[in-house]
Amino acid sequence: MRQGNDTEFFSARPDPSDIIFILLSVYNGEQYLKEQLASLENQSCTSWVLLWRDDGSTDATRQLMENFTLKHGPERCVLLSQDNGKHIGICNSYTMLLSAVPSGAYIAFCDQDDIWLPEKLATGLKALKNTRKDRPALYCCRQILTDSHLRYTGLSPALPQHPRFLSAMTQNIATGCSIMLSPAACTLLKAASPPFSHILHDWWAYLLTSAAGGVIITDNQPHLLYRQHSSNAVGAPALFFKRALAAIKRGPNVFMRIFHSNTEALLRHKHFVTAKNTASLQALRKSLRPGLRGILARFSVLCRMSGLRRHTLPEHLIFCLWFLIGPHKKLPKKR
Repeated sequence: MRQGNDTEFFSARPDPSDIIFILLSVYNGEQYLKEQLASLENQSCTSWVLLWRDDGSTDATRQLMENFTLKHGPERCVLLSQDNGKHIGICNSYTMLLSAVPSGAYIAFCDQDDIWLPEKLATGLKALKNTRKDRPALYCCRQILTDSHLRYTGLSPALPQHPRFLSAMTQNIATGCSIMLSPAACTLLKAASPPFSHILHDWWAYLLTSAAGGVIITDNQPHLLYRQHSSNAVGAPALFFKRALAAIKRGPNVFMRIFHSNTEALLRHKHFVTAKNTASLQALRKSLRPGLRGILARFSVLCRMSGLRRHTLPEHLIFCLWFLIGPHKKLPKKR
């Protein structure tokens, strides 16, 4: 951990491109928060600022964050005062944090209950800096899955090496706690915020960056401990058959409603989407209609769009089934 005066450290480096803004929304996280904050202190990359807000905690979470601020100074641990303490939900909270990030900065999404390995920020930053500055880039990595006591339970599923836009339409492989964004991706995400109500901030970041022709960098080396417990906003089952079983239990209704909504959301932001991806979205929209003609149109889409697939075979087969026979109806145009 870096020693010295954090205020002087950052005032000497006014260029935000030298700093990673860690975005943290906290909510009743006192049980695990100390360990996550300690893991931020132990990062080998010390050029970070923690930007945080409280989403209506009723436990000692706020006090823990205030103590961390006293330790490192308000310039390095920055409280977003706008609507602080008001419960607005995880997605709206991260959208608000994102809006406060200065132009030209790198960002990292952070959860309150995980533990980052020391090289996490440095590894992501190095990968992002190897991309073109004018092209949005998103970095994500695998996670070491643990139970609530940090006992090892497995690894998150392996990530595809070169994910394409159409695969982003079928599933989210970018877990929020592992995501880092380049300045260009941060600017893009701000311009297309807030996300639509059906989607979390991490999938929206992955979808939008991919749709805009950005770079998706996947790292199959895990760089954090992803704690699984009863209060997780989103879980991460490690085994493929568990994921497939979970999809079967949900049925086609939920999945196809999300698929419809993602298609419409991206088309409403088509000024950010590449021409090729816009054409794919328009073809998908046209196929999402009820009846036998719709099924035939979607079968044709599956044959023509080879990239429209999930990463593993069991999940992909379930996706194809839901896509073909799932409910298809016109969605309301309101956000």
